[in-house]
Amino acid sequence: MGMRVLRRAALVVNVAVVSAASAQGLFVAPRARFGELLGGLALAAAPEGEARMSLDVKDAPVQDVVRLFAELVGFQVVFDPGVECKLTLRLHEARWQPVLDATLRACGLGYEEEGGILRIAKPSRLLEESAARRRLEEERGRGGSKRIALLRLSYARAQELAPLLKSRLRPGGDVTWDSRTNTLIVTE
Repeated sequence: MGMRVLRRAALVVNVAVVSAASAQGLFVAPRARFGELLGGLALAAAPEGEARMSLDVKDAPVQDVVRLFAELVGFQVVFDPGVECKLTLRLHEARWQPVLDATLRACGLGYEEEGGILRIAKPSRLLEESAARRRLEEERGRGGSKRIALLRLSYARAQELAPLLKSRLRPGGDVTWDSRTNTLIVTE
């Protein structure tokens, strides 16, 4: 069993790391200072290999709580500007993932993970960005199959055939012409 102390700008937490063999007699770290709000915290290895923690905080900023989870579990976190919330937690040997989900839900926040980095923001902003990425991918998918064909005409006028040809194209296709060279430009 090892003990480690985490120190950050207004964050000092004593953490007890307990092996799975001694999980029955879980050691709870003594009360420590968490911006003057932390009660106590303990982290124990669960039999499945997932970390469990005990935490008691009152009116703690969500950024500090999530940074604590990040430090203990080993992930990186980025907060969108304007993410503010104070919350009170009292947990005993809880798995960190459901605790993170419940913490963010209590503050009306969501997260997305990309490349091992957790980004925390309001769900509306995450949904907007997800929809914008989906639209961009759809546009790229449509844009990648565009073909351009130049049809030089000899016995017909390009401007007279353009409307007829345009009616036969798939949606998104276009026909223009160059009357100087009597050429149809078909984009599909």
